[in-house]
Amino acid sequence: MKAILAFLVVTVASCAGVVNGRPNVVVIFIDDMGYGDIGPFGSKLNETPHLDRMAKEGRKLTSFYVAAPVCTPSRAALMTGCYPRRVGLAKGSGHIVLFPGDPHGLQPDEWTMAEMFKSAGYATGCFGKWHLGDQPQFLPTAQGFDSYYGIPYSNDMWPGLKRWQCPDLPVMRDTKVISLVRDMNDQADLCRQFTEEAVKFIRANKEKPFFVYLPHAFVHGPRAARPEFMKNAKDATEAQIEEVDWSVGEILDALREEKLAEKTLVLFTSDNGGARGCVNLPLRGGKGSAFEGGMREPTVVWWPGTIPAGTTCDEVMTAMDLLPTFAKMVGGTLKEGRTIDGKEIGPLLLDVEGAKTPHESFFYHQADNLRAVRSGKWKCFRKGELYDLSKDIGEKKNIAAQHPEVVARLQKVMDTFDEEMVRNSRPVGVAKNSRTLVPRPGVEGEEAYRPTLSLKGR
Repeated sequence: MKAILAFLVVTVASCAGVVNGRPNVVVIFIDDMGYGDIGPFGSKLNETPHLDRMAKEGRKLTSFYVAAPVCTPSRAALMTGCYPRRVGLAKGSGHIVLFPGDPHGLQPDEWTMAEMFKSAGYATGCFGKWHLGDQPQFLPTAQGFDSYYGIPYSNDMWPGLKRWQCPDLPVMRDTKVISLVRDMNDQADLCRQFTEEAVKFIRANKEKPFFVYLPHAFVHGPRAARPEFMKNAKDATEAQIEEVDWSVGEILDALREEKLAEKTLVLFTSDNGGARGCVNLPLRGGKGSAFEGGMREPTVVWWPGTIPAGTTCDEVMTAMDLLPTFAKMVGGTLKEGRTIDGKEIGPLLLDVEGAKTPHESFFYHQADNLRAVRSGKWKCFRKGELYDLSKDIGEKKNIAAQHPEVVARLQKVMDTFDEEMVRNSRPVGVAKNSRTLVPRPGVEGEEAYRPTLSLKGR
């Protein structure tokens, strides 16, 4: 209770001069970046001067988790504050993530982060990869965003993905397709486009509170960056990471130029662990894995004058926590009677003395399968492995045999959680007669718009 009261005092005091007494908020969500891919988290391969500065001026969160090790469910959790199973998006309708024309998407009845900010009078903009459904009722502008510019799903879901018959990759403004990503030069330009659109939005809304969600397509494959980044990099992965760093610099510079830096909270993280070519060390595993490398993300939070500079927090926090935390900060509403799994972490972000994680347990999933739980220093898998993360962040030594009572206790915790989830989950959104946004090349008529997954094996 003392920590919460201290948080409220600090927030009120530090928000003098913030637009309407509340911070602007920017969430930068990278795709498939590894824990060890940026300077603040130990990278010696990639030059990330803007993120290095952001960490020096802000706070590193070294035990920050997303709720899934792949794209769609992780994004669903961020937007709703819920484990993906709770909102029916632990996986797509026929694959681990949503595909073009998928009938499933984020249920319009869910209360998103964007809708929460709108309830508090904020301008809301999304710039980048959405991946929560491409049918009209699932798009960002139907889920609380005033403006959208980006791609509706992963950048590899295009004709170059030979395992499936995908249409061309559309770039959208609000609900309209305005261009197509046809080649690797177009792929390389996505980071620039999303960044510039986000900066325009910030400058256009500088006189009122705003929420910017910047979910980059980088560093998801296929990878390419603009020539000025490719020419000095050893490969496209390094080039993309360094261009992402450039993007962070553009956002922070715009906030400084508009004299909004001390009025704005910026959080940088990734949607899941790094894929091939990325660095997840010192963690074990990567994208798709229930080991730490799949779901513990390199996270930096920045709010000059409010979040203490050059600090680090190793308490457990999750992307699901951002919805209730931001709601508390800005006075936004949450749906009464609607279960969410996120907890309020303001005291941890602001370094309130004595603040501890609000999570007794954090649960690791692959699709809708519960794989493990973290409770304090312990991480226990369904199969019985046990690791002490305070001593073994790399999950190298299974110590279940030495602590059978801990394994038994945490297996019961997982049983209880599974039972509660079955009782208290909500249905996924379903669109009738779903179709792709653009036709498949070389196909005529309505057949060209058939959902991609319905064509598998054809």
